[in-house]
Amino acid sequence: MSRNTVGILIVMIAYLAVMIMIGILYSRRNKDVSDFYLGGRRLGPIVTAMSAEASDMSSWLLMGLPGVAYLSGCAEAVWTAVGLAIGTYLNWLIVAKRLRRYSVKANNAITIPEFFSNRFHDKSHSLMAISAVIIVIFFVPYTASGFSACGKLFGTLFGVNYLPAMLIAAVIIVAYTTMGGFLAACTTDLIQSIVMTIALVVVVFFGVHVAGGFDAVMDNARSMPGYLSVTHIFDIDTYTSSPYSGLTIASLLAWGLGYFGMPHVLLRFMGIKDENKIKLSRRIATIWVCIAMAIAILIGIIGSGMTQAGAIQLLGTSAESETLLIQTAMLLSNNGLFPIILAGLILAGILACTMSTADSQLLAAASSVSQNILCDCFGLKLSKRASMIVARLTVIVIAVVAVIFARNPDSSVFRIVSFAWAGFGASFGAVMLFSLFWKRMNRNGALAGMLVGAGMVFVWKYLIAPIGGVLGIYELLPAFICSVIAIIVVSLVTAPPDEEIVQEFESVGAPQE
Repeated sequence: MSRNTVGILIVMIAYLAVMIMIGILYSRRNKDVSDFYLGGRRLGPIVTAMSAEASDMSSWLLMGLPGVAYLSGCAEAVWTAVGLAIGTYLNWLIVAKRLRRYSVKANNAITIPEFFSNRFHDKSHSLMAISAVIIVIFFVPYTASGFSACGKLFGTLFGVNYLPAMLIAAVIIVAYTTMGGFLAACTTDLIQSIVMTIALVVVVFFGVHVAGGFDAVMDNARSMPGYLSVTHIFDIDTYTSSPYSGLTIASLLAWGLGYFGMPHVLLRFMGIKDENKIKLSRRIATIWVCIAMAIAILIGIIGSGMTQAGAIQLLGTSAESETLLIQTAMLLSNNGLFPIILAGLILAGILACTMSTADSQLLAAASSVSQNILCDCFGLKLSKRASMIVARLTVIVIAVVAVIFARNPDSSVFRIVSFAWAGFGASFGAVMLFSLFWKRMNRNGALAGMLVGAGMVFVWKYLIAPIGGVLGIYELLPAFICSVIAIIVVSLVTAPPDEEIVQEFESVGAPQE
């Protein structure tokens, strides 16, 4: 192992040690499951904002988005980023404050399934059970992809076997999540968002330098047909461009719809201490997301300039293009001690964005099993101490299942990430919006919207989209629309909600800015 690699390893170990220390620190603050899963609703505005966005971005921000821009130009990357930016802003604007207020009114719900059940006074617990199962179905493989990303990062950098590298990463994530719960996950997410930001900024300045300056970067980008266009997509194999259809653009913008159903993001809204500070959180979150995604796209463009200048080799496939930041970090590490530290921070940033998503997914899935299925649906009565033990054991069990999913480095688990995003957006997105803002919606409508949305994701992905043509669009958009239709139709053809439910809805009031 070279001196540079050893230096990078030391930086990353120090970073991981800080994550464990945070878990130990917050382990003493968890008095009951409300603290463990929602932090006792004590999150400040900055932690809420940055935790929500760090847990959302995952390794997609530092690997996926720059890779797409590097390989095919601006069109796909920009429209995806625009959809996510709009979705981020609207989620904070119309959902955050009302969900924070309504979740307290709905018998102090601490999980998304519990909120849905309490919102409609569902004594059968069918809403809670179905939503909890959906969360587990989509989150276990999603978490596995995070474990796998960490394992591949360690394995590639340090020449170790994939399986032990993945297991070490999983153990570290599980350790601080199990000890510290929601507060530890949110605090580490804040730190991880800072590390991610540092990584992005360092790569931009270093990349521009080795590419020969910003003018050289832009001259290279302009030399490739359609590379800087948002209406054409560049093909690196044929060195030509083709038009980007309006339907494809709409499909990419639909990524923003997924935010309304993301349990790990919605839980941050429920956990904020002061609803009046949500406006500040919204501004911080939206600004950070927009800047971070813009820089990530710029890094892809800069990376192409670095290839043209001969600083890095051509990354001609999707898998290769996603290693752009790793290649840049290793190049940077050849320039002395301080650059080695910066390179370590860049690679820690990749690790950070993966871990910040995995810990949140673990908590959301674990709360669905231990709190919603075992305690609420099956009526398991536990003391505060026993509840905490069960909560922590559930995190460990789900992590073990995720490790089993991630054990094969050549598995297709990464393909499930976009599918899981569609699954949550279609299953919960429309249901959440109508639950918060439509008084006439009833339990049957919520069930129909949830089941139709989840089912249509599978139907569209595996039966309709393969037909191709105009039908070959991202499954979230048609599944979300079907969920909306199901909610409206079923709610209107079945009995209206009880007067008690209506009064509770009206008592929440419209959030004031």
